[in-house]
Amino acid sequence: MSRIGKAIINIPAGVTITEKDGLVTVKGAKGELSQQLSEGISIEQKDGVLTVSRPSDAKQHRALHGLYRALINNMIVGTSVGFSKQLELVGVGYRASHAGQKLELALGFSHGIIVELPKEITLDTLTEKGKNPIITLSSHDKQLLGMVVAKIRSFRKPEPYKGKGIKFVGEILRRKAGKSA
Repeated sequence: MSRIGKAIINIPAGVTITEKDGLVTVKGAKGELSQQLSEGISIEQKDGVLTVSRPSDAKQHRALHGLYRALINNMIVGTSVGFSKQLELVGVGYRASHAGQKLELALGFSHGIIVELPKEITLDTLTEKGKNPIITLSSHDKQLLGMVVAKIRSFRKPEPYKGKGIKFVGEILRRKAGKSA
């Protein structure tokens, strides 16, 4: 039995889960998310607890069992609490500002980078004198948030010598020694 798949999911107050024809819909205070279940995977809701089950011990069913349990759990956490990621811009002259859903980045290129964010993501930028600019992204959809953060980070990944680039707040970078004189 899959350790992740057999774990139960506690449903917090204010979250409703419905399943119709293999489509699981989770509604909560932060929003609504849907996920199509694979053939054979089923969910059962009883007394504020949700369990995910599989039809057999075939390799494919075992793999999907844990996957769908994790996806449904992320949907429940996202619609009730939400997810947040913080990015830090490390480098001289690196700046971030926003207007509505547009994020404008100055990352040392000859031109600024403008990123149009989906409406599901809320954006906040913080710039204090003497500190690195911080971009805070939050959403109820963990998958969408991860893709957007990865896209923003791909513009200037942290390099291993000086540590310049876009990194997560609290991320520890592996540094290399430079040239030995």
